[in-house]
Amino acid sequence: MRLSAIPERCSGCTACRLACALANYGRINPALAALTIRGRFPAPGTYEIILCDQCGACAGACPVDAITETDGVFRVDEEACIACYECVEACPHGVMFAHPTLDSPIKCTLCRECVEICPRDALVLVDA
Repeated sequence: MRLSAIPERCSGCTACRLACALANYGRINPALAALTIRGRFPAPGTYEIILCDQCGACAGACPVDAITETDGVFRVDEEACIACYECVEACPHGVMFAHPTLDSPIKCTLCRECVEICPRDALVLVDA
């Protein structure tokens, strides 16, 4: 499975970002979300949804192999991570994030919370 977006359906409500942060970090803080919603200006009411496609570029850039793939999902091993943020630099979509209160980078874990909460079905799971 992989996460996919249908931006025409997005209202920009960011419920997906809140659900992601709550599910993965136990906080209602959209800055901890592993996806980004951007308004497409000057077109009001249209949004760009930027998602991790589990491409593995982050894992390839990690000098200590702290990012590994299991069942098509790349995950950061927080114990092995040295917080060099090479993975953040290597991410072609800009969805690996450094956060000042965490000791390792944030990335999508394909938890599906964003899909379940989206009121307009702008986020969907599709067969890879």
